[in-house]
Amino acid sequence: GLGTNFINSIIITIPSVLIPISLAALAAYAFAWIDFKGRNLLFVCVFALQIVPIQVTLIPLLSLYVDASLNGTFWTIWLSHTMFGLPLAIFLLHNFMREIPRELIEAARMDGAGHVQIFFRVLMPLLTPALAAFGIFQFLWVWNDLLVALTFAGGTPELAPMTVSLANLSGTQGTAWQLLSAGAFISIALPVVVFLSLQRYFVRGLLAGGLKG
Repeated sequence: GLGTNFINSIIITIPSVLIPISLAALAAYAFAWIDFKGRNLLFVCVFALQIVPIQVTLIPLLSLYVDASLNGTFWTIWLSHTMFGLPLAIFLLHNFMREIPRELIEAARMDGAGHVQIFFRVLMPLLTPALAAFGIFQFLWVWNDLLVALTFAGGTPELAPMTVSLANLSGTQGTAWQLLSAGAFISIALPVVVFLSLQRYFVRGLLAGGLKG
């Protein structure tokens, strides 16, 4: 009976990876290449959000979701993982963008390119390794997450991902090691495939500079 939970994990993980990557790429470009008042202070505030423990935010977030009538939907998990992943994503992508020589951006501006064209035509091809590196981190974190899923989907069985199902299986079938082993194998199969498929981008994202992207 893990088929539904496996599909739920996919439904939860894909938006929880794509949404923060998209928002973080735009925010990182603004912090790196757009000069606006209070930019450095705002970037420090975003970076400081990484030290906020997830545990202290769960109950306030749950209250907000209930007030907004979002409780019992996938939106609670998508928004939570997006908020928890954004500070790290912005920090990583900002540092990667800052390694790109300013002359490259200035050359694009001299050719008449605006911010949208610079971002999509000049920077996006160079950002592929960095996006893949963070995408792997975020994918593995969301896929293996139990705390957030248990808080926002634990009371709704039709939303429960693999981690919640395996935790329940461990509690009710603790002596049935063959069932737990089979469930664990199903749970790790997709992350292994994703990591092996994106491994070369992962290494390049960690080691390469902007021009080597």
